[in-house]
Parts: sequence; structure tokens; C-alpha cells
Amino acid sequence: MITWERLRVFAAVARLGSVGAAAEALHITGPAVSQHLRKLEKEAQCQLIERDGRGIRLTSAGQVLAASAQSMVGTLADAERDLANLHGLVAGPLRIGGVASAIRALVPQVLHRLIERHPRLEPSLRDGEAVDMIPMLQERQLDAVVTESWTHRPAHMPSGVRTTRLLHEDAQLAVPAGHPLADREFVALNELHGELWTSCPEGSDAHEALLQLLRAHEVEADVRYCVSDYATQLQLVAAGLAVTMVPRMVRASASKDVRFIPCRPTVTRSVIVATAADAETPRVRAFMAEMIRVAYRAEPSCPPPGRPGAAAAPAPVD
Repeated sequence: MITWERLRVFAAVARLGSVGAAAEALHITGPAVSQHLRKLEKEAQCQLIERDGRGIRLTSAGQVLAASAQSMVGTLADAERDLANLHGLVAGPLRIGGVASAIRALVPQVLHRLIERHPRLEPSLRDGEAVDMIPMLQERQLDAVVTESWTHRPAHMPSGVRTTRLLHEDAQLAVPAGHPLADREFVALNELHGELWTSCPEGSDAHEALLQLLRAHEVEADVRYCVSDYATQLQLVAAGLAVTMVPRMVRASASKDVRFIPCRPTVTRSVIVATAADAETPRVRAFMAEMIRVAYRAEPSCPPPGRPGAAAAPAPVD
């Protein structure tokens, strides 16, 4: 019989794309995660995952089981939210900050549902960069910050800030339709000499991650256009002014004049929510439960690298 604990572990592995990331998220050891996976495959009587470099791919059977695990974890999140509400009224101000891409894709649905279910809740929202908003979180000016963490340059969070990982997605190079690379199947990062770039503002996690990524491949990025919104960056690309690196969740908004090219090595980021570890309230718990729910729904368009459509349970990562 398949046990809940093994399903929970499998869901985390499927969402986060590796045994190590799942172990970190669930606060257990890597060998313990691997043991759960082996036992689950024995119970399911089929192979669920296969190795893909440092990460994993879901087999066809794994995708089927991941979808069911996603639904079960969502139901549990509902139950946890409802129980939390028994111990406190979800009402009053809820102050949310976030990076533009995550706000557009996830937060509006969350706030709509929260207001619908909790009429006395008073949410507010501001966009910006983590470097500015995390201090506001520490100073209790914000209740939660939806931000990003790039795999090759993880976001640094100060002591007392708790992060929950929602999605793990790839990023691709965006170029104008007439660009010499536009018809390539993939592009090596060390080929990107001489390009003009658009990126998020200096000091942002996305900007610094881009510079660090390219420098690691001996490319110095000439960033001419600094704008915080990926949609605007894609408009600059469509106009033939620059290239950029964009995550999966924003690519659907691009015009037909933009081409996306996978990178080698693959570039990935996680969408995370930061909260103050010592300031959980019924409002914050309700917000997190709805963020998890919406992240599940978004997951088919933002799978872990390797296997489209994978899904799993987000969990605290520190």
C-alpha cells in the first residue's frame, strides 16, 4: 500500500527537480529521500523517476502519480488552512510585496480568493526587488515577499526570514525573430559575446544572477536597458533592441517577434515566498495556503527541468 509520507516526499522531488532540493525542503537527509523513492517504486510496481545529470526526470508513470500527489497535497493544504482559521480570525491588513513576474502570474488569483473567503481581510500589494523588500519584511512593514532565487546564484536571506519554494522553472534566451540565433535548437552561454542586453535593475537578484552566469562563461554582459518588468523586456527584444533571459512563466506573454532558445547549460530559478519566522498570523497562513494552491495550478506551465508537466508539493526551504 502506498503511504502518505512517501507520496509527500515524491511530490517534493517531482516539483523541485532533485533529491537534494527535496531533502532541503523537507528537512530530512538525501539518503532518506532516496529510500522513500525506492520504497514507493516498489509499492507502485513501476519506475517513477530516472536520473538526469544532477537532477531527475519523471517517467510517464511518475507524471501520473505526481498529478495525484499534487491533488492530495492541495487537499491537505486546504485542511491546514481551515484548521488555522479555527484559532484566529483572518481579518485586517495583509501587506504583500513581490517581483513583477511572480505578482502577475500568481498573486492576483490568490488575493481574489482570499477576499472572497475572508471579507474582512484588507490586502495590499507593491512590486519591487527583494533587496529593498526583505528589510521591510524584517521591520514588519510587509507580511510576505514573493521573490525569486536563481539556481546558480541562490537568494541570500537574513536570519529570521523563512522561505517557502513554490515553483522551479527553466529560463531561456529571448532574441528578436531576425536574430542570427533565432533558429537555433539551443545556444551555449559562452557564445553570447557582443550582445546588447535588457535586464532587471542593477542590484536586483535577476540582474546580478545574469551577470554572474555570463561571467562564469567568460562573457561580459552589455546591459543597456534596465527595467523590472519582464513583459517590457520582451517588448524591447521584439523591437530588435536587445536580448534577455526570461523564466518560463512569463514567456507566454511574448509577441510573435520574439524567439526563445534553451541554454546550455540549462538556467533555472525558483519562485519563493519569504515570511518572518516569528510573525506567522492567521492572515499569513491563509495567504501561504492560497499561494500553494495557485502554484499547483501553474505548475503544468512551469515544470522542473527535464520532464514537462511535473508537479509536487512546495515546502519550507530553510
